Amino acid sequence: MDGDLTVADVQRAVDQWIRRFEEGYFPPLAMVARLAEEVGELAREVNHTYGPKPKKPEEPGGSVAEELGDLLFVLASMANALDINLAEAFVAVMQKFEERDHDRWTPRGDAPGAG
Repeated sequence: MDGDLTVADVQRAVDQWIRRFEEGYFPPLAMVARLAEEVGELAREVNHTYGPKPKKPEEPGGSVAEELGDLLFVLASMANALDINLAEAFVAVMQKFEERDHDRWTPRGDAPGAG
């Protein structure tokens, strides 16, 4: 698997991995708890990497990229379990942002679609 995946590819890969096991998908509330756990782990890594709290010498190494990957996996798992197409959900939310927030921020002259 390479790093040039579509959202559909991500959802398909997660589904293929989870379907290998009898337990299958966790219930939605358990997945929300997993998302919260992963967000906490991401926050910890960001705080260690960019914030004022360096890791203790005995703490294992980690990475912001790894934590973001974990979040993507759990998010795709939840979407799959609820039969949600993340690409379609993303398109809808971008349309919402474009309509609701188009005058909210100061546009950059060099941004794509500016002007």
